[in-house]
Amino acid sequence: MNNAHRKTLAAIFANPISPSVAWKDIESLFEACGGVIKEGRGSRVWFIMGEDVATFHRPHPRPVTDRGAIKSVRQFFEKIGVTP
Repeated sequence: MNNAHRKTLAAIFANPISPSVAWKDIESLFEACGGVIKEGRGSRVWFIMGEDVATFHRPHPRPVTDRGAIKSVRQFFEKIGVTP
């Protein structure tokens, strides 16, 4: 995990929830942690880490992730043991 990944992880776990985390940075962090991302239909993506799977919708038209999605990503990262 490089410094950019650590900054993204800190932003995901920040309180209050940051409104400016780029989705591409979240995907990059997840892949750096050993996860696999599968494309679904439309904007749907699956984050797969071993037996744990989460479904998210890639934000559009803006590339930043809303607070609700960041909260869901945070919960999934906690479940798979990825914390700052």
